[in-house]
Amino acid sequence: MNQIRNAKPEDLEAIVNIYNYAIRSKFETADTEEIKWQERIPWFNDHDPAKFPIFVCVQNEVITGWLSISPYRPGRHALRFTMEISYYVHPDFKRKGIGNKLLEHGIAESKNLQYKTLFAIILEKNEASIELLSKYGFQQWAHLPAVADFDGIECGQVYYGLKIA
Repeated sequence: MNQIRNAKPEDLEAIVNIYNYAIRSKFETADTEEIKWQERIPWFNDHDPAKFPIFVCVQNEVITGWLSISPYRPGRHALRFTMEISYYVHPDFKRKGIGNKLLEHGIAESKNLQYKTLFAIILEKNEASIELLSKYGFQQWAHLPAVADFDGIECGQVYYGLKIA
């Protein structure tokens, strides 16, 4: 059974391992070089669980996926109710409902935190994420054509947004 909980510092290595898989898969993130978990400590510490939580989905003590709620353009007061969500699923658990659980939880928690707008920035070739976001009412709000280059293969980026309040 999958359980969703706030991420703990000891989860960071598993979170980064999942993210690195997305980097290797191409078109799941615009990063092209894997990172070390130690490099993500500042990112993790910037995610105050009371305001900008990171959630992990856990099954039998294995982290199967994660979702973060991050401020959009921090320091710009007029944007304080707009959050970016990011989520990634462990390769062994894709297409098993993990993304659904994480997204449902992230939307509900964002409402509890009194945020008004959520959006995800994804690569246009990431059809699985487009399908998932659309299922929960997200709509394409922007398209940046051919802004990413993967060794000569260009790809656009899309913003999918949802008003939650």
